[in-house]
Amino acid sequence: MTEKETIYQGILEGNMPAVQEATQTALDGGMSAEEILNETMIPAMDEVGRLFEENEYYVPELLIAARAMKAGLTILRPELVATGVEAKGKVALGTVKGDLHDIGKNLVGIMVEGAGFEIIDLGVDVGPEQFVQAVSDQGAQVVGLSALLTTTMPSMQRTIDALREAGLREQVKVIIGGAPVTQRYADEIGADGYGRDAASAARLVKQMLNAE
Repeated sequence: MTEKETIYQGILEGNMPAVQEATQTALDGGMSAEEILNETMIPAMDEVGRLFEENEYYVPELLIAARAMKAGLTILRPELVATGVEAKGKVALGTVKGDLHDIGKNLVGIMVEGAGFEIIDLGVDVGPEQFVQAVSDQGAQVVGLSALLTTTMPSMQRTIDALREAGLREQVKVIIGGAPVTQRYADEIGADGYGRDAASAARLVKQMLNAE
């Protein structure tokens, strides 16, 4: 197998050492970091997302694939920075105020980062003002709101209202997700999209930022 094939297959199988070794070998052999990222790592994570959506992969497979991808990305990152290769966009993610669950948010972060975007992880129990700050100060182009409790879902509405009050609503896309969240609720509160799982959320981000 070529280095590209080894990286691709290594991510699918969660083989971190193979991905690290092949990534370094490819760089040493003169392949650009951008080519490795765009032609092997991102397509591999796209395939992982497809398998996850079709229930051929589950959360454990998703996590080990992401770990392998991140190990390769750690090797690439200095080269990407040095050559001025920018992420496809910035996405701020957070679990809304009053909610301390982070597994769903973290899975979305994995898939969105794997698609080539920079993640601003705001953590859990995130107030509307923190999401506003991520847009105004850090340039987030998409905001992802997660909630696992029905009691914290109204904070999604408050966050959208806060973005509007700050005069930022027109310059940012808002996607929401979490176990109790539905497309209907997204429509009701004026969100731009609803992701039923991590893979669909990543696809939404790509569509919204024209990065398909």
